[in-house]
Amino acid sequence: MDAYNAFPGNLILAINPRVPFTNIGLFRNQQLVFLKKVVHPESDRKKFSKYAEETDYRTEQIMKELTTNELPVEDIRVVISRGGLVRPVHAGVYRVNNTMFKDLEAGVSGEDVVNLGGLIAHQISAQIPGSSAYVADPVVVDEYEEIAKVSGHPEFVRRSVFHALEQKAVARKYAKTVQKKYEELNLIVAHMGNGITVGAHKKGFVIDANQGLDGDGPFSPSRTGSVPIGDLINLCYSGKYTHEELYAMITVDGGLFSYLGVHDGYSADHMAANGDEKATFYMRAMAYQVAKTIGAMYAVLCGEADAIILTGGLVNSAVFMEELQMRIKSIAPVHTYPHEDDVEALALNGYYILQGEIPAEEYYPD
Repeated sequence: MDAYNAFPGNLILAINPRVPFTNIGLFRNQQLVFLKKVVHPESDRKKFSKYAEETDYRTEQIMKELTTNELPVEDIRVVISRGGLVRPVHAGVYRVNNTMFKDLEAGVSGEDVVNLGGLIAHQISAQIPGSSAYVADPVVVDEYEEIAKVSGHPEFVRRSVFHALEQKAVARKYAKTVQKKYEELNLIVAHMGNGITVGAHKKGFVIDANQGLDGDGPFSPSRTGSVPIGDLINLCYSGKYTHEELYAMITVDGGLFSYLGVHDGYSADHMAANGDEKATFYMRAMAYQVAKTIGAMYAVLCGEADAIILTGGLVNSAVFMEELQMRIKSIAPVHTYPHEDDVEALALNGYYILQGEIPAEEYYPD
């Protein structure tokens, strides 16, 4: 306990759930006190049929981690996580109210591990008197211009689902380096991890982006991105796959996994670096598709882009970045942030809430 006595009161617990683990960070103001990757073995996760069912299990593991390390849990005032697939909202920090909790449980806008964030934050906060649960910049932040929502058929409306937290955090970080406000810049931001989204940021608003969850834009380590629609329709009626199998093919078992059998860019890059020509080809193909999407966002901004910002784990891949930068270098100056930290970005939003620098938004009141 002595190691943490220097960090009394007003602590912030940041939570970022991923499929096999949950990253947690404990902060006092903006200073990191404790960081841990809480691993969830597949043997445990396979007991649950959907992500929401893992809420109590993951909450228990996180609380156990905090208490085992003798952290001052009673001093936590803000529990903040990534925002999940709730109903569309504008950018901001939202209190996890009953309506949000129910929407996350039901997967009202889709089923994904990110939905666990608000659920876990709510459950942890309920165990700590004086604390409150929040989510920051949910993945469904919708700042699209109306023209961007047109798909080509009235049965389909383009939805805003992208890495809002990560993209806005790195865009604001870049703005500080050039001594400007985020709201003064036009930026193209690509977050490139297990999922890939590219956003057109116009004077502080993301007016368009590819919907990276279930089939729009470049393929990624786990997701298929855009596929030929006619072929997809034929596959749906082929009798070869169930609805669940097809959806998994698009969202978690596509991309590099379908070609190489690995779910992450690090493994594929390691294969390429060791002379695997197939891995090299598909890493370059993925970069090619990201470049096309960046070019599309350049058109959205009418050719007025102050910078292209690249962030996420794939920035560390030499073969991927060589192909990507070759194709986009003439569009606008390129800046890379390979180690953008979701937990740090969440904690910063929690700090702003504690300091009263930003308001806590209310999500669709009950």
